[in-house]
Amino acid sequence: MSQEFYRVGKIVNTQGLKGEVRVIATTDFPDKRFQPGSQLVIFDHKNKEAEVEVNSHRQHKNFHILSFKGMPSINDVEGFKGMEVMVAAENRQSDDLAEGEFFYDQIIGLAVYDLAGKLLGKIKAITQLGPNDVWTIQRSQPGKKDVLIPYIDDVVKAIDLDEKKIVIDVLEGLIDDED
Repeated sequence: MSQEFYRVGKIVNTQGLKGEVRVIATTDFPDKRFQPGSQLVIFDHKNKEAEVEVNSHRQHKNFHILSFKGMPSINDVEGFKGMEVMVAAENRQSDDLAEGEFFYDQIIGLAVYDLAGKLLGKIKAITQLGPNDVWTIQRSQPGKKDVLIPYIDDVVKAIDLDEKKIVIDVLEGLIDDED
């Protein structure tokens, strides 16, 4: 069985000379994910490059500055620029998601139905905007444009991971089907 990994950030540059890297986080749990002692894996495209343990973490502007155990010099981390920071699936399970919270990869690909049970499409992407996420629904009917819906209680009525489906209330003006 191959091990699953989930993206939690991207190394965009080095920071100083003491083996620190600048990471743009793609996780909702950066403080937990990047805390000292966390086990991470660095990938270049789909190739595993290194398994690392976080030695230190601090935030600077929009970046998370990380150093890894056993890598005290810029020479140790310079090659990681542009690479993905991943977490193994078994390390991700320890996150305590609150009721109604999900990992993005659990939502992407789910079928979306209206209250009457009509299939609208499937979740293609999730965008973080302000106070709530916006989900992109790829329509199941040919020629129909993608639909953007806010992830709010008034719209998203049910998420069933076992059934792999989402039920939404199509509020007036939410879907423009006029061509």
